[in-house]
Amino acid sequence: MQALQGFTLILLMQAIGEGIVRLLHLPLPGPVVGMALLLLALSWPPMRAPVQACADFLLSHMALLFVPISVGVISQLPLLQQYGVRIAIVLLVSTVAGLAVTAWFMQALMQRQTKGPADE
Repeated sequence: MQALQGFTLILLMQAIGEGIVRLLHLPLPGPVVGMALLLLALSWPPMRAPVQACADFLLSHMALLFVPISVGVISQLPLLQQYGVRIAIVLLVSTVAGLAVTAWFMQALMQRQTKGPADE
């Protein structure tokens, strides 16, 4: 029952996020705003247990969530054969770029943290 309550909370936050984005014409995806709202909601302890139960359930069944994606890829095999090399290159370059930016950002944050407030 808690997992169902958690799932309801997650969907509710996403719907509220979608509503806020459409109402205020924000240049953000609704689920991102919903995730931020969920993060704020999780600061209230009674919200944590249901969302945790839902997260545990979804994580334990994650393999099943990839089946539709795999079927979709197989159904688009001609496109994958035509653009497969380009897709692989874009995935590789974007992964390396993401790792590089993350590493640079973490290094900058760690240097800032070791300096301390007195050195700034």
